[in-house]
Amino acid sequence: QVQLVESGGGLVQPGGSLKLSCAASGRTFSIYKMAWFRQAPGKEREFVAAIGWTASGITSYADYADSVKGRFQISGDSAKRAVFLQMNSLKPEDTAVYCCAAGPNGVRRSPAEYDYWGQGTQVTVSS
Repeated sequence: QVQLVESGGGLVQPGGSLKLSCAASGRTFSIYKMAWFRQAPGKEREFVAAIGWTASGITSYADYADSVKGRFQISGDSAKRAVFLQMNSLKPEDTAVYCCAAGPNGVRRSPAEYDYWGQGTQVTVSS
């Protein structure tokens, strides 16, 4: 079993920045991609960003939703199975619960392709 623990959410003003972190523990050997999804009240869960690694631990891709491209940056530590999301130029529409997800290599934007999920961390962008 794998456990994912997120941290770093909070309240920030529009235009501000936050950094989210997610660490995996347990039987992490099957994890070759990690991602962030978000869900705002009354909306469906949506893909934010994903990062993937090769079997040797080299980053093979970083993928972003169009809505965050140029503002958010995903990074990770393949050895520790950890992922980070640096969020800059935050907008009120970025307000949501952000969840970390992990899974085997493959399709990266569909929640169904991830086996493990964290509890989520609230990000609120408001003045």
